[in-house]
Parts: sequence; structure tokens; C-alpha cells
Amino acid sequence: MRYWAAAKAAAGTAEEPYAAATLAEALDAARAAHAANPEFARVLLRSSFLVDGDPVGTRDHAAVPLAEGGTVEVLPPFAGG
Repeated sequence: MRYWAAAKAAAGTAEEPYAAATLAEALDAARAAHAANPEFARVLLRSSFLVDGDPVGTRDHAAVPLAEGGTVEVLPPFAGG
């Protein structure tokens, strides 16, 4: 997972590996890993996601499959966006 802007600040890292079959599983694991920082979960609620470069949009995160070795990008709102 790659974190950008406020997500990077809240996670305390620019990226970290994931082991999950769906985006929902990856996000649940990330929330658990960063449970000590409640701001991380708040940032995820406001964020958009790219999976291997493709926007997730409004799709159910449980229905978004992740490929082994793929990339999930966490994009919080930027500059008032």
C-alpha cells in the first residue's frame, strides 16, 4: 500500500506491504495495524483508492480483488478536494 499526503502522515510511512485478497481485507488489516492512531482510520474514510493504477470509485471494497504483488494507493483529499 502506498500512502499519500495526510494518509502518509497518519500511517507514519510512505508504503507498507499487504497480504489480502480484496481491498476491504487490506484496509481492515491497515486499520488494525495503525489502531493506535485514530486519525489513520479517519483519513481512510475520506480517501480514494487506486488498485494497480485503476480508480476504485464507488465500488464495494469487498468486491475489488487484489493481485499478489499489486499496488493499492491511498489518496486523501488534496488542497480542499
